[in-house]
Amino acid sequence: MSGERFASPARRRRGQGRRRLSVDERRDELIEAALQLFSTRPPDEVSIDDVAVAAGASRALVYHYFGGKHELYVAALRSAANRLSVLLEPPTEGKPLERLRVSLSRYFDFVESHASGYGALLRGGPADRSGEVGEIVNGIRSLLLDRILHALGASGPNPVLRITLRSWMACVETAAMDWLEQRDLDRRKLERLLVDQIVMLLNVAGRHDPQIAAMLDRLTQEERGKPEE
Repeated sequence: MSGERFASPARRRRGQGRRRLSVDERRDELIEAALQLFSTRPPDEVSIDDVAVAAGASRALVYHYFGGKHELYVAALRSAANRLSVLLEPPTEGKPLERLRVSLSRYFDFVESHASGYGALLRGGPADRSGEVGEIVNGIRSLLLDRILHALGASGPNPVLRITLRSWMACVETAAMDWLEQRDLDRRKLERLLVDQIVMLLNVAGRHDPQIAAMLDRLTQEERGKPEE
């Protein structure tokens, strides 16, 4: 996506000339500015004044729409989570690992196209698991877990499978953040690497749980005959 997409709302507006915004457009503009800031700095280091300057708006206007920084932070995270949840709608066709590849590709579509939202979403996770922020972050992770189970054709996670998949999800999040910072590996190659990693993790987990071993055998059988990418 072009740099214009990630330009601050204030800069975009200067290039377009002044225009009257609807209530929803103004609110979205403030959220976009907040996402940009929250993705690169801890929430405690971002002030209402920072958001107002980034959006080319007044401090009073930010308070008018959100009441305070916490409300703005929650709204920004919820916006990012909603965008990601739409992209994670499960594929309806294809073999299990193929569906997983599609879901992972959609995940990285969000990472690439909404870098600020993704960064803000992850920054809100480990350090704050209580209240609305924790609910938003844990909610998107639970949704992602459900999508992986659906892609693999698993009816539900037993403890070993749950821990294995959540460990892989942590790998995906770390890899996505590293990729955004470095951009020194082709994205498609990274996606293939991560799919290979989950297969290896399931292989190890299968040594501890016969149900996972049977699931992996089924996945392997369904993948046979598929040409290599």
